Amino acid sequence: MFRIAHLTDPHVGPLPRPRLRQLLNKRITGWFNWHRGRSGVHDMELLAALVADIHAIAPDHIVCTGDVSNIGLPSEWPTARVFMDGLGPPDKVSFVPGNHDAYVEGALEGLLAQIGPWAKGDEGAVGAFPYVRRRGPVAFVGLSSAIPTLPFVASGRVGDRQMKEAEAVLAALGKEGLFRIVLIHHPPHVGGAPAGRNLLDAEGFEAMIGRTGAELVIHGHMHVGSLAWLAGPRGKVPVIGAPSASARGGTMIHSAGYHLYTIDTDETGFLLTAQLRGLTGDGGIGDLGMIALNPKPTPSGGVT
Repeated sequence: MFRIAHLTDPHVGPLPRPRLRQLLNKRITGWFNWHRGRSGVHDMELLAALVADIHAIAPDHIVCTGDVSNIGLPSEWPTARVFMDGLGPPDKVSFVPGNHDAYVEGALEGLLAQIGPWAKGDEGAVGAFPYVRRRGPVAFVGLSSAIPTLPFVASGRVGDRQMKEAEAVLAALGKEGLFRIVLIHHPPHVGGAPAGRNLLDAEGFEAMIGRTGAELVIHGHMHVGSLAWLAGPRGKVPVIGAPSASARGGTMIHSAGYHLYTIDTDETGFLLTAQLRGLTGDGGIGDLGMIALNPKPTPSGGVT
């Protein structure tokens, strides 16, 4: 049995006070958005309670799918490092970046200079996406969809080079018989997010999974829990989005939570179950129920 905790979009705060020249770009819209509402949504005490719950459960691995930053300020990067350190050591925690981590040109590079050990494969350099990490029966394939965009745009892109390399990697890992989990920030399927927030090459991602397959794709970005399915060569592939790990709740977003995955085997192959844990009605962190997956796999390992 192998257990994985997946959290996303922590938007670690508080937002440091920027210098005026640092706001003379897209950051100025993010700065106003933070002070107009986001600062009241993303609760760091709640995030700490959720992380404590993960540590109490002690999964075999933890995944964070991006947006540890808010507007890509250099003063946010050391804070992100403290947060990642708090999640666990780099060999136990995997990270892929989100759009807020690449808010403006140079922001992603600055962040990865601080937290790069959590965002690299078993072999390879920091920032070399896709990366591969083998842990027990699982192979994590980390993709970056994080790109700088214009104000009021939060789209992402994998890109031709990364997509081609990911296809080769997934095909090879499939031949090894590993449980392949793709990590990405943006919902990677067509219709997973509205225009302006979507993955621009989602059609290409769907086609790639259709050729190679995967056992699970997990993402963040939309701040809500979601479940979709992509066609693989031998069965359906679940695409699961997690809510923000720090959201106190409201009309536009779901409350804070994370997903706990259990991967097991029987005579038919891999078995996958998924559980939501998060903010309960009494203000604590607890079990919010199972995600409705049929854990019986196809012969390829894809969940049906």
